[in-house]
Amino acid sequence: MLSTLQPPRCSLSRFTLHLPSKPSFFHSKQTPLSTPHSTLTDQLPTSNSSQPLQSQILSIRHSLLSRQITATQLADSYLNRLRALEPHLKSFLHVSETVRSDAREIDDKILRNEELGPLAGVLVAVKDNICTAGMPSTAGSRILDGYRPPFDATAVKRIKELGGIVIGKTNLDEFGMGSSTEASAFQVTANPWDLSRVPGGSSGGSASAVSARQCVVSLGSDTGGSVRQPASFCGVVGLKPTYGRVSRFGLMAYASSLDVIGCLSTTVADAGILLHSISGHDTLDATSSKREVSDFTSQFSAVDSFESKPLRGLRIGLIRETLDKGVDGQVNSAIRAAASHLEELGCSINEVSLPSFSLGLPAYYILASSESSSNLARYDGVRYGNQAIADELTGLYENSRATGFGSEVKMRILMGTYALSAGYYDAYYKRAQQVRTIIQKSFRAALDEYDILISPTAPSAAYKIGEKVDDPLAMYAGDIMTVNVNLAGLPALVLPCGFVQDGSSNLPVGLQMIGAAFDEGKLLKVGHIFEQTLADCRFVPPLLADDIVG
Repeated sequence: MLSTLQPPRCSLSRFTLHLPSKPSFFHSKQTPLSTPHSTLTDQLPTSNSSQPLQSQILSIRHSLLSRQITATQLADSYLNRLRALEPHLKSFLHVSETVRSDAREIDDKILRNEELGPLAGVLVAVKDNICTAGMPSTAGSRILDGYRPPFDATAVKRIKELGGIVIGKTNLDEFGMGSSTEASAFQVTANPWDLSRVPGGSSGGSASAVSARQCVVSLGSDTGGSVRQPASFCGVVGLKPTYGRVSRFGLMAYASSLDVIGCLSTTVADAGILLHSISGHDTLDATSSKREVSDFTSQFSAVDSFESKPLRGLRIGLIRETLDKGVDGQVNSAIRAAASHLEELGCSINEVSLPSFSLGLPAYYILASSESSSNLARYDGVRYGNQAIADELTGLYENSRATGFGSEVKMRILMGTYALSAGYYDAYYKRAQQVRTIIQKSFRAALDEYDILISPTAPSAAYKIGEKVDDPLAMYAGDIMTVNVNLAGLPALVLPCGFVQDGSSNLPVGLQMIGAAFDEGKLLKVGHIFEQTLADCRFVPPLLADDIVG
């Protein structure tokens, strides 16, 4: 049985920052996992005290260039941790066979004094609904079992071009349809904070892998909160960019007007670096924006350079409807404490009402299910997907889809087909689109008055595996805090802000910050200052060593 060490409570105190002496790759001395000591602690880079911010990516780069560690040693350290934890977590569906050879190529470049990309040596996990050339990309579905795309998604391609190494493909709810990763056709992922609980979904594998330090950063997809809710459950940073900021080419479509590729990391700085790496216009995606991508890292500064009120003048609206009945009391308290901390940093905090907020959940599920019924029609065993044996064409279609899709996907296809049917289109789909317009106007008006809106990320902390699997409405209700952001196409940042107590477990809680379209830079700046001014608060899961930092 794994160790159940309890993390300390957060103390929201200004300008107290404990910088790590080493990045967070150490072997736990208090858990029976069999990670070899010699391959971890003896080979890891030390933090550069002159660096202006907490960043594993920058720390790795500094250590490679200063020859403190080789990319191969770093890769071995992560692979050893991944293999040791994987039987317990099940974060990954596939581990790349080329990690060490990719790392050796970086070492060879260093020996030849060649220029390194900004992501050189960084181990990146990729959600399994994002295509990776030559590696399985199943979307967590039996209908794509064994599929290996001949191309990389644009986001993956850009990561590789900048020196990043794809360490593997992470588990997810089938085609991104779910909030717990229990709807995967292959396995159920566990939460590193409590192995009896879900990591969230649908990007649960990506969040779990980052939280357990099985990778440096990861990519997920966010259709209605699938990056942000797992980030909250697993105590990591989750960033959903503005719709169009990142190319969707190579992302397997669930709901095309809502899907975005997002970032998960242990620090805000790393989320910003990763977002900058994958952003920008792509001719292969007609919905990608042509807006110039600013350098998000310019928003970050060292804690000792902060003014007494570093966020003076910032106007923040706390969404009143997100703290109503139905939100766990401890979550409510953690969010209000985070708001008080932002106020201490110089922000003006006021409650703001978004009367249309509660309408987002039903509108989202009508629109997302309708789009999924259209997008998944291609998986018929002829055009795409594994083919079942049948005597005639109709039977081939029926058998391929019946055996290839899981129950959650089938249910959403049926819901969407019903909403789009001739007799019900106006009553459901058209009305949901009208509600979407109302929500967009509501957010636009609120963000004209406030710089940032804040809310909980989910009504509760991580719940038990199996607790809601037979109650889909209860599981859907967990998305109420996040779906409106997708309907409005806005960016949102989630970062851990505290803990709640549930039995013997201390579970992380995430604060959601929502910004205006294409204003990720402001979210990252505020999140970075908030993160760096947390005192005595370590978001490190109890199954890892107590000497891991960050």
